[in-house]
Amino acid sequence: MDGISCGPTEQLLYHIHIHLEVWVDGRLYAIPAGVGIPGSQSVETNVGPVAEGGRCLYWLHTHTADGVIHVESPLRRIYTLGNFFDVWHQSLSAGGVASATGKVTAFFNGKLWSKDPRLMPLIPHAVIQLEIGLPPPPLQTVDWSHSSL
Repeated sequence: MDGISCGPTEQLLYHIHIHLEVWVDGRLYAIPAGVGIPGSQSVETNVGPVAEGGRCLYWLHTHTADGVIHVESPLRRIYTLGNFFDVWHQSLSAGGVASATGKVTAFFNGKLWSKDPRLMPLIPHAVIQLEIGLPPPPLQTVDWSHSSL
């Protein structure tokens, strides 16, 4: 899919993390655990639910429902938010996110993104916020220094 394979193990030549939040009418829409890990099951752990098992892992995936996208690729390549939504099998355009429709306001690292949201680059520690409807939430920040990612 988009030249992104689903293999038996994680590929760690290019390993980065991105934070994604989707807000619909002022409510945070959870990005589910297990996106890009077909057949995975959510298992309760001491850090909360984590996707485990599955038939394979796409190079773009989520392990938990915390909004962190993992890029674990055998290629050094800049993937896009559109690539992630394709792996997720969800739509993304200026007119909607997944099943939510309406004008999408997008922010990339705290700055308004005026281009197609599918073109947002997935670069190390990027913070992406997509909003549809009102009231708009405050811009979110992520302090990556407090994580092991």
